[in-house]
Amino acid sequence: MLFVGLDLGGTNVKGVVADDRGEVLESRIAATDRSSPTAAVASASRLGAELAGRYPDVRGVGITVPGRFDAEGRGVHVPNIPGDWRGVPIRAAVAEAVGRPAQILNDARAFGLAESRFGAARGAATAVGLVLGTGIGGALIVGGRLVTGRTGGAGEIGHQILLVNGPACGCGNRGCLEALARSDVFAARAGVADVPGVVAAVQRGDPKACEAVEVTAHWIAVGLANVITLINPEVVFLGGGVMQCGEILLEPIRRFLPGLTPFVDPGSYRLVPGRLGPIAGALGAVAWSWECARDQALGD
Repeated sequence: MLFVGLDLGGTNVKGVVADDRGEVLESRIAATDRSSPTAAVASASRLGAELAGRYPDVRGVGITVPGRFDAEGRGVHVPNIPGDWRGVPIRAAVAEAVGRPAQILNDARAFGLAESRFGAARGAATAVGLVLGTGIGGALIVGGRLVTGRTGGAGEIGHQILLVNGPACGCGNRGCLEALARSDVFAARAGVADVPGVVAAVQRGDPKACEAVEVTAHWIAVGLANVITLINPEVVFLGGGVMQCGEILLEPIRRFLPGLTPFVDPGSYRLVPGRLGPIAGALGAVAWSWECARDQALGD
C-alpha cells in the first residue's frame, strides 16, 4: 500500500511516497510559505497533491506539524512558523487538497515512529526517541506502538522540568530540558554561533567548547535517565541538528547514564543515533497514515 508523507517544517516541506514497509518511491522538497499559517499548510497541501497525482494507488496522506494541534487536526501552537495557528484546519485542508484521508502527527513523534518501524529501533518493542535541535522533542514506543496519549501530547521529553526556577523555556515553564540543551543554548555555552562551530572548536581542543559538551550531555542524560527508568527501553535513539556532534556528544551521554539510572542495567539497552536522516519525519507520517488506516479497517 502506498502513502504520501509530508513533513511541514519552518523552512521547507519534505514529501515522500512510500509503502507500508518504508520503501521510498519518490522524495521531494518545497519551500514553506511562512507568510501565514494557512499559506504554510497550503505549501504542504500542494506538494502532497502533486505526489499523489503521480501515484494513483496512494491510499492516504500523513502530515507532521512542528507543534501542537487538537483532536480534530486543527492548529493550536506552532512556534517556528509565524502567525496564529489556533483553529487552522491542517488535517482537513491536506485531505481536501490531496483527495485522500489525512492523518496528522507531531514531528518529533513522527521521527520516533519512523525510526522504530524502519530505522535505528526497528524490531524493538520498547524504545525512546529524542530529537535535539532548535527545540527538543521526543517519542515513546511501548509494546511496539507509538504512545500518543489522550490528545496526542505524550512523549514531550524536552519539557520535563530538570532545574526548578531554571532558564525560561518557550513552553512557558522554567528549567525544561529544552531550555538547558537546545541547539542555540548549547552553542552559546561553547561561545560559538552554531552546532558545527561546537564540533570545530572541540576538534581544536577548545576548553570552553569541551566543557559545553560535558554540561549539555549531562542535562540530556538526566532527561533520558528519567524516561529510561520509567519504561526500561531496548533502544534509545537520538536525532536532530545537535546530533551533527555524533560521538562527541554520545560518548559523554553514555558515560553519565549509568550513574543516573541505578535500577536499569546499562547493558540492557542501546544508545544510538537515528538512521533515516532528513526524511525521517515524512516516513513517520507515512507510517502513521498506514497505522491509522489499518486500525480503522480492523475496527470496521
